[in-house]
Amino acid sequence: MHPTNGRTPLIEVQNISKQFDNVIALEDVSMSVYSGEVMCLLGDNGAGKSTLIKILSGVHQPTRGTFLFEGHPVRFASPRAALDVGIATVYQDLAMIPLLSISRNFFLGSEPTLGWGPFRRFDIRTADRVTHDELARMGIQLRDTAQPVGTLSGGERQSVAIARAVHFGAKVLILDEPTAALGVKEAAVVLRYIAQARARGLGVIFITHNVHHAYPIGDRFTLLNRGRSYGTFKKSDVTREEVVQMMAGGEELDSLSAELAEFSRTDLST
Repeated sequence: MHPTNGRTPLIEVQNISKQFDNVIALEDVSMSVYSGEVMCLLGDNGAGKSTLIKILSGVHQPTRGTFLFEGHPVRFASPRAALDVGIATVYQDLAMIPLLSISRNFFLGSEPTLGWGPFRRFDIRTADRVTHDELARMGIQLRDTAQPVGTLSGGERQSVAIARAVHFGAKVLILDEPTAALGVKEAAVVLRYIAQARARGLGVIFITHNVHHAYPIGDRFTLLNRGRSYGTFKKSDVTREEVVQMMAGGEELDSLSAELAEFSRTDLST
């Protein structure tokens, strides 16, 4: 059964628009994500992906449209409000401190402590144990959770951020270009952990401009172009090549091909 059948989306936006002064960043965009699926939000630079995820994560308020969480209208006043209901966003910069340990970064802002009052201190033993166990549950094997997070590869750091969001109760995981700066092997590592999050029942929104990373892991695809949606497509209904064509703008590519062909003929004739 497809994950959308007879179920309420975790997140649904209906005809969302966002305007900054005279600039329309999004216009009439609709999208949803369900528990246990990966929704890929695709689009080139300037397509409106960042604006949409900032609305979903509580950074921006929509100018128009409806935002539903688990079937109920919501309006988040801040990213903290979105996080409190279970919408966790992992941005490209990861918000990690390279010189701190993996476990310190894992619990950053939610540290387990021992003692009380002025004698309260960070519970290193608990943090290391929980971090190790949670990473292992996601299939992430690290040598030592006390090592600085800056010693990890880009893919490993993304994986730690995903595991952290899962541990702290995320229902929806929004990943902002998690494979953008990674090679093929490192990107494969991140995609594997996205699949782990999906298997644990999370709804994942995977934002990317790389169809070759999105297509293997995605269940459905929403395509944005210049602030508008080309629509949402099930993986069974669209090929990777068709997604690439829609992302690039098929009409623009055809026009460019004709222009280049004409240029070549003119060049040869001279």
